[in-house]
Amino acid sequence: MLSLAEKKSYYTYVDVLEWDEDVRAEIIDGELYMMAPPTRFHQDIIWELSRQFGNFLQGKPCKGYSAPFGVRLFPREDQSDDMFVEPDIVVVCDSSKLDDRGCNGAPDLVVEILSPSTARHDRVVKFRKYLEAGVREYWIVNPEEKIVQIHILDNGQYITKTYDETEEAPVTILPGCVIALPLVFGT
Repeated sequence: MLSLAEKKSYYTYVDVLEWDEDVRAEIIDGELYMMAPPTRFHQDIIWELSRQFGNFLQGKPCKGYSAPFGVRLFPREDQSDDMFVEPDIVVVCDSSKLDDRGCNGAPDLVVEILSPSTARHDRVVKFRKYLEAGVREYWIVNPEEKIVQIHILDNGQYITKTYDETEEAPVTILPGCVIALPLVFGT
């Protein structure tokens, strides 16, 4: 069980395995980041995105998951990896990466919904880690500005496209899947 009184200076996936299921935290380069409960609008966005992704994925081999869902971007056999994240939504097309605890390796698609406390982290730190891990498509949803930045992996770099609340956003890794952003942002 994770106790803030027992704070360590370096965490690994071994520590995650000892946490209670209700602990919401991420580990990035061995550093622990506790996660606050999301706002209602944040949850509304997750719900709508999950619904649209789920409707499209029904009967297809790729699977979608929403937080809390653990991702080990750089899994090690001895579980000493020091990267463990809980993106808001992931899509995984390689079922061999899935186990009962989450995803081992880069998901095909990651969605992070910004909140004031995580915005810089999602835009900078996680952006680099997702790129390094080979996440093929990374969505950053900005509820305040009602835009979605979609980063598509191309030759080891992300190419970015931005969509606003009035548009539909195509999902590159899922040909034929288009997300209606007016529904996502409630406009």
